Amino acid sequence: MGMFSRMSDIVQSNINAMLDKAEDPEKVIRLIIQEMEETMVEMRSVAAKYLAEEKHLNRQASVLQNEMDGWHAKAELAMDKEKESLARAALVQKKSVADKLIGIDEQKAQISEMLSKVQEDTGRLQEKLSEARSKQKSLASRKHNASVRLKVRAVTHSSHVENAMNRFDSYEQRIEHLEAQVDAYDVVGTQSDGTSLEAQFKALEDNDGIEQELAALKKKRAA
Repeated sequence: MGMFSRMSDIVQSNINAMLDKAEDPEKVIRLIIQEMEETMVEMRSVAAKYLAEEKHLNRQASVLQNEMDGWHAKAELAMDKEKESLARAALVQKKSVADKLIGIDEQKAQISEMLSKVQEDTGRLQEKLSEARSKQKSLASRKHNASVRLKVRAVTHSSHVENAMNRFDSYEQRIEHLEAQVDAYDVVGTQSDGTSLEAQFKALEDNDGIEQELAALKKKRAA
């Protein structure tokens, strides 16, 4: 495949469509970028060759123009000296040089047209290369994010994690039970003999009631 044909295919290619058809998008985009970069190097080489040739033709055209002006001056000199045949010969030489100059100008026009196409296609190729590099960064970022998320999902769905969390729950329940026992001591105190304060106060109240009832009975019997 020629360089221009390959470059045209790359410039006109739809990168997204190529990636959709690819089994390994990351590999494909890497190859696309490599192909574009290699083509860019070749395009620069071609452009440099055309520029060098254009300069060479410009030098040739300058030499031919000077030569043509020289023959024209000689023709005028011959006419001034009434040497018509000599003047005609000088004009023939001038015409020969002018024909060469026309050929040079035609070559320059062709090279200028080719350079214009190279610059235009290089610009379009550069846009595609920028697009491909942006796509490569996007794919790399998405791949990294997906890998991280996959690791997180694998960890959160692991039976080891579930077992550990269950153990945490069990430990938490045991701690809560211990804390409840401590709170119970704070709410309901106990005496040294093991009797709770609440029970002792209730016993006092019961005793007071019994004593009052007993006093009432005594009073009734004494009446």
